[in-house]
Amino acid sequence: MKIELINRMVMFFSLLVAQVLILNHVHMFEVGTPLLYVYFAITFRRHFPKWLVLLSCFMLGLMVDIFSNTPGLASSVMTVTGLAQCYLLNLIVPRDSAADLASSIKTLGFSKFVTLSALLTLLYCVLFFALEAFNFFDIWMWLARSLVSSALTLVLIVAIESVRSR
Repeated sequence: MKIELINRMVMFFSLLVAQVLILNHVHMFEVGTPLLYVYFAITFRRHFPKWLVLLSCFMLGLMVDIFSNTPGLASSVMTVTGLAQCYLLNLIVPRDSAADLASSIKTLGFSKFVTLSALLTLLYCVLFFALEAFNFFDIWMWLARSLVSSALTLVLIVAIESVRSR
């Protein structure tokens, strides 16, 4: 358990630094920005204490909010994503699988991991950009930002997970 906490802390700070220093400055077609820190919420084990998942996701979102000048936006959406991960993982994996099943390509398989990642990433991006705009007057821009950012983030998640699972 101590090793896992150290690994989670390293992942926390690595994703925070990557997002704040690099990925916040990447804008694909002036529409999409990769939001890679959602990967932190995706990788929690099955039956990990929910309070710790929610607290960790909230803290990462809060740190991103502080450095990105988006007060409360990332923290609220990361908390919702952490909550959704607990339930989506239970829906995707079989009931007879291990109680401490980690969500990765190696344990879930490629298709189930990509399904889980795509659902959580799309949920995150849709909520993030809906709260950021706080209106639906320009619905096409909101949809474009959500879909392009989801696609960019999903590509980065699959690339990192492919390297990590070797």
